[in-house]
Amino acid sequence: MDDNALQKVADRVAIEEVLTRYCRGIDRCDPDELARAFAHDAQIDYGNGPKPVGETIEGLMAGLGAMRLTQHNIGNVMCEVEGNEARAETYCVALHILPGGGEEPDTELVVGGRYLDRLVKRDGDWRIANRIYIMDWNRQQAATMQDRGGLFDTLGRRGARAPADPSYAWWAGES
Repeated sequence: MDDNALQKVADRVAIEEVLTRYCRGIDRCDPDELARAFAHDAQIDYGNGPKPVGETIEGLMAGLGAMRLTQHNIGNVMCEVEGNEARAETYCVALHILPGGGEEPDTELVVGGRYLDRLVKRDGDWRIANRIYIMDWNRQQAATMQDRGGLFDTLGRRGARAPADPSYAWWAGES
């Protein structure tokens, strides 16, 4: 394998890490982690027109922070790298638990879609420069998630928003 082919593989691995970092930032409601996935001048369009990255992150933190939890899972990634630019189409399935009100149960919203990203490599680091989100399907129903009773009572660690999530201590080498 020549050096050019090896560089493309290394770039693809770095791009997939950026895509994964986005999911972690979203699910932990960590604006700093989320910002690390984007170029400082990125434009993001989730379907209501392109917006600057700072405005988008602020809106995401407000909206997702009001939810009980989210979990974004990325799957198929088709990526083409040309020098310091790349294009990627990434499939995503995201679970959102919206809190119920009073006697109303929580709502489970599952959304399937794709991210169309243009990425740039600046100072050796890949970042998303432009993102377009395409929703392919969704499902909404009363939540059936349980986290108490039976086996669930023996599971002592629960996912949380930043910095309370156990992964923050783990990444810091504290556990």
